[in-house]
Amino acid sequence: MDDVSAFDVDYEGEIPDTVDERALNRMRRLAWILDDCVRVPGTEFRFGLDPVISILPVIGDAVAAGISLYIVVESANLGVSYRTLARMLGNLGLDFAVGSIPYLGSVFDFLFKANDRNIALALADLAEPVDADVETAFVDVEIDEP
Repeated sequence: MDDVSAFDVDYEGEIPDTVDERALNRMRRLAWILDDCVRVPGTEFRFGLDPVISILPVIGDAVAAGISLYIVVESANLGVSYRTLARMLGNLGLDFAVGSIPYLGSVFDFLFKANDRNIALALADLAEPVDADVETAFVDVEIDEP
């Protein structure tokens, strides 16, 4: 498994220690399987099982969306905000709706990668901002004694 594509997601801040790391790893692994597990030889382009399952219009997309819901449910269990969960569901809805269109949907499924997007949204929501100015937040005060 290519660790860079599976686990390197851009987000600001740090994931708190209270977040279940095993749950995050399960979510990331599922997203990798559905969106990135196969690399096209001679290129950097990757795809997963989602577009393969989605070759069957509507039925395949419904199955892929059902599997992808795990990431949303696990994100809710980890404490992701309602707004982010709504955006994640929107990504799945768009993936299902456009992916159900014969031919066009298959191309869309290869390119959109809703699960990768949802992992990035969840991590960004869970991350605590890093305060770069921690050292400057404290001021040394010297008191002159008489």
